[in-house]
Amino acid sequence: MAFDKASVRDADVDGKRVLVRVDFNVPLDGEEVTDDTRIRAALPTIEYLTGRGARVILCSHLGRPKGQVVPELSLAPAAKRLSELTGQPVGLADDVAGQDSEAKVEDLQPGQILLLENTRFEPGETENAPALAARLAALADIYVNDAFGAAHRAHASTAGVAADLPAYAGLLLEKEVENLTSVATDPARPLVVVLGGAKVSDKVGVIDRFLEIADQILIGGAMCFPFYKAQGHAIGGSLCHDDDIPLAREALEKAAAGNCELVLPTDLALGREFSADTDTEELDGVDVPEGWMGLDIGPKSAADYAARVGSAGTVLWNGPMGAFELGPFAGGTRTVAEAVAAAPGYTVVGGGDSVAALVKFGLTDQVNWVSTGGGASLELLEGKDLPGVAALNDK
Repeated sequence: MAFDKASVRDADVDGKRVLVRVDFNVPLDGEEVTDDTRIRAALPTIEYLTGRGARVILCSHLGRPKGQVVPELSLAPAAKRLSELTGQPVGLADDVAGQDSEAKVEDLQPGQILLLENTRFEPGETENAPALAARLAALADIYVNDAFGAAHRAHASTAGVAADLPAYAGLLLEKEVENLTSVATDPARPLVVVLGGAKVSDKVGVIDRFLEIADQILIGGAMCFPFYKAQGHAIGGSLCHDDDIPLAREALEKAAAGNCELVLPTDLALGREFSADTDTEELDGVDVPEGWMGLDIGPKSAADYAARVGSAGTVLWNGPMGAFELGPFAGGTRTVAEAVAAAPGYTVVGGGDSVAALVKFGLTDQVNWVSTGGGASLELLEGKDLPGVAALNDK
């Protein structure tokens, strides 16, 4: 499906003040950014604009300050890291759309970059308050949304401001939407979807949609226990949310009646407790004894999943296969991550934990598309409209 929103490439930006919503919601250790993936992801749009003589005004949220000024959640570390990455000074306003922002925007020269302070320091941001959107819009001539990770939120800086200015998609947002929608609309076959994580309810929309589109859905992580419970298996002390069991039952019924194969692990790695130094045991089967919990898919299932991924035309992976942050239970996720990285088909990975696994195993650059959005990528895959995308001008 072609992207039907106007792109920053369609805009006349020379000398213009361009307000760019980026996603600099990055992990910090004191005043240092510990993972700059999201800042790097915004560089193509930022450098496209500065290279064309735009006056670039960036805005982003960081954490959840809930409308209060929380000094530990200042964007100062992000400004410093962006300056290092671009090799040019990056100014930081000490407010969002107030006197300091106005003064610093006034002084901005073509090709220069200013970052506004954390948008969530303003109570109007998460409420999508028209007054805050209007103040932000007053700083600029053009609006660009490049914050895919926040595009599923209708906030003042993601949706509200787009009503007040000509609004375009940034290069990252455009690529995210194109890559994620292509998996559902025009995949090379077979389409294999690998879903993990903790809760079926988080992914039920994705499961429902892909039961109609995919050839196979492979389930891993704690998500498999509601499915086992629905089938009448014992799950011991494994993580299982009771409200997930009817959802799992419905998915099993839908799969049985349709053309998509819903695949569950046939063996598990068990631990006594959720800890790296717990007793471990391999279970050839899925009935978990009392006193044990399933913490990873077993080696047979991991090998089966890897083989299915390896023969796929398109692979979508969202969510780990187990507690990969605990050494003894990283095997399933590692095997799947390596299979996705080596797969000859088109590979898309979305969701924070899957991306963290790719990073941990050093495989990020071997995947066709790694999404920066967690909730946003899930909602897009479900087929929902994202407010931050819907608000942009049509092509």
